[in-house]
Amino acid sequence: MASTVEEQKVHFDSKDALTMVEELRGSYGSGKTRSYEWRESQLKNLLKVAEHHEQEIVDALRSDLSKPEFEAYVQEISMLKNSCKLALKELRNWMKPEKAKTSITTFPSSAEIVSEPLGVILIISAWNYPFLLSLDPVVGAIAAGNAVVLKPSELAPATSSLLAKLVGEYMDSSSIRVVEGAVAETSALLEQKWDKICYTGNGRVGRIVMTSAAKHLTPVLLELGGKSPVVVDSGINLQVAARRIIVGKWGCNNGQACIAPDYIVTTKDFAPKLVDSLKRELENFYGNNPLESKDLSRIVNSNHFARLIKLLDEDKVSGKIVLGGERDKTNLRIAPTILLDVSRDSLIMNEEIFGPLLPILTVDRVEESFDLINSGTKPLAAYLFTNNKKLKEHFVRTVSAGGLVVNDTTIHLAVPSLPFGGVGESGMGAYHGKFSFDAFSHKKAVVYRGFAGDASVRYPPYTKGKLRLLKALIGGGILSIIRALFGWSKA
Repeated sequence: MASTVEEQKVHFDSKDALTMVEELRGSYGSGKTRSYEWRESQLKNLLKVAEHHEQEIVDALRSDLSKPEFEAYVQEISMLKNSCKLALKELRNWMKPEKAKTSITTFPSSAEIVSEPLGVILIISAWNYPFLLSLDPVVGAIAAGNAVVLKPSELAPATSSLLAKLVGEYMDSSSIRVVEGAVAETSALLEQKWDKICYTGNGRVGRIVMTSAAKHLTPVLLELGGKSPVVVDSGINLQVAARRIIVGKWGCNNGQACIAPDYIVTTKDFAPKLVDSLKRELENFYGNNPLESKDLSRIVNSNHFARLIKLLDEDKVSGKIVLGGERDKTNLRIAPTILLDVSRDSLIMNEEIFGPLLPILTVDRVEESFDLINSGTKPLAAYLFTNNKKLKEHFVRTVSAGGLVVNDTTIHLAVPSLPFGGVGESGMGAYHGKFSFDAFSHKKAVVYRGFAGDASVRYPPYTKGKLRLLKALIGGGILSIIRALFGWSKA
């Protein structure tokens, strides 16, 4: 029998999404997610997911991306464990109201800033780090006391399925849900009213998310990407620099990472030395035939493979390859590829690469690189290798990016005391550590007063004397207040 229209109906539609949100709002409205005990229990359960199912997570990541076990553990599993452990350690302190100073105009009074949960949160995650980027924001949302819906990426189906299974088994299903699916399911979710949406991915979808959120005046946390540059000065330890660039580019999901180096800028004189060093270290790491290396992830799917090959085969680019360029369409593999002096108006220099291709641009003076970076959109990360103190200061002062690292790449992601987020087209908002808790909290201002010290100056009838005293209270010092009290100053 031919399938009917009803049978072809999307399994999760807007009606289902609305029902789910209403259920979560009911759970949140009961107050259960606000208690320290609930938050602690859910964070402990999330930690158990990472601790008790390590091999299943590694296997799912291998299925989705051929991700090496080393990268799966270091860059996904261990980082989630650390996020959970930090949140559990600091949660009571994060939840405590912060004391705030009051002014003489409200004397006598005290004030504090109270962190309260926002409500029901939607988290839409990415395919490149499908375990970490799904659950790391969930840590912050739970720590802040919210109900949560997680939408994993359909481009990493094995990890998505595993997340749905494990979250269903370990977490409180009355307040934490996983919705699997693709565009239809995501669209159904975006039609609903949320108290915050966290999206990790590209700018095109980020605009769709923001447009949907605007209909309900929903705040958004957007973790996007961009062309993250690496500036390489001369007079450095070139071997160490090359190794750190390589591990940040090809050692991070084979370049499929939002903070992976997207292109290098160096001087014309230094470029040949840098290329030679990169070639040497790449061979040391991945051998003579990197397409067969088990230490490199594959390209996520055929669409992204075709996109990368289009960048590589453009006429003004294909002749600039100085290393690599080999590809295996059947197994979705592209070798680490270095290109020298590509045209700045080429496709590869006008979109985020998100893959194993690394162009090198050259300038006459290394200082020119900062103007080149600032001529484009603001990147998620920017890196500089130098021993020149003035160049470091100039870099930090003039380059606007989500985060900066001097003499390494990508490591700022592992520092929980730093915010991780973008600026401009690379995103808005930040999380990690305490910043994750803050990202999903409302900072509520609270002032406490008694009934003593009630000053008549604020009440009608308004007189010139009251105005003099009010001006002195607001803008003057003690002497001005004394003068106003005794009528020694003019209004």
